[in-house]
Amino acid sequence: MGSKDNENRNEKQAGKGDFQGVLDITRSGMGYVVVDNLETDILIRPNDFNTALHGDTVRVKVLNESGKSGRKQGVVTDVVKRKQLEFAGHLELNKNFAFFAADTDKPMPDIYVPLDKLNGAVDNDRVVVRITQWEKKKKPEGEVIRVIDAKDIGNMAMQDLILAAGFPIGFSEEVAEASAALPDVLPAEEIARRRDFREILTVTIDPLDAKDFDDAISFRVMPDGNYEIGVHIADVSYYVEVDSVLDKAAYERATSVYLPDRVNPMLPERISNELCSLRPNEDKFTFSAVFTVTPEGVIKSNWVGRTV
Repeated sequence: MGSKDNENRNEKQAGKGDFQGVLDITRSGMGYVVVDNLETDILIRPNDFNTALHGDTVRVKVLNESGKSGRKQGVVTDVVKRKQLEFAGHLELNKNFAFFAADTDKPMPDIYVPLDKLNGAVDNDRVVVRITQWEKKKKPEGEVIRVIDAKDIGNMAMQDLILAAGFPIGFSEEVAEASAALPDVLPAEEIARRRDFREILTVTIDPLDAKDFDDAISFRVMPDGNYEIGVHIADVSYYVEVDSVLDKAAYERATSVYLPDRVNPMLPERISNELCSLRPNEDKFTFSAVFTVTPEGVIKSNWVGRTV
């Protein structure tokens, strides 16, 4: 289907009010939903956000078009996907409850925090709060997941960058427990199913200051004078099963985020820095591509599979 057909289809959808796009909230508080292949965005007034926040993917119903500009006005009917659920800001503690105000230039409501969800935070602490539930026509409710040391300005700035980009900081208790339960010792029956490279010269290729070591190269000279070269990467799939809590946590992040002084990992450090880090003198599961190459560089054969 061509781009013009897409535009026509979206124009027809406009009459039906069936739209999906990303909400952009300006500093003034007005919102605009940007829809692919639609010539103009859809104006959303603050009272019509219906729990949507800046950057959220939302479903919109168009109510009318405004005057000569032809700009459509609408109301958010559903939040399809949140850009972020965790925010940095300040806590205000009252007698029976607390409120959290996020440090953002995008207007958003205060978050109600029950006293049993403070996790050690006190009045005026700078904290990270995660929204746990939000019913329409009510304030969002959340929990403190981290108290930020107010003296650590650099740390605060880095965490703000991560949160503003929509990446959560830290992992839920369920994810932490799942990663902690993973065994250190590799089962003998699984080793027997894999090609064994433990006695072959293998070197990691990540720099010394890398946060984890997940890539390696092996090399040996074969009896016929050819070279065997192995390209190896840590086998994360052995530990992260499809649709497990670890898999879902990784999918939510999509990638590790590298900043000048830290990494916000896609998986808990128990996996990325320990079980799947190719450290010296430790047995690790890997995926490998192995090539037999002549001294002149001609590839004679190749093999791909699971290794140790």
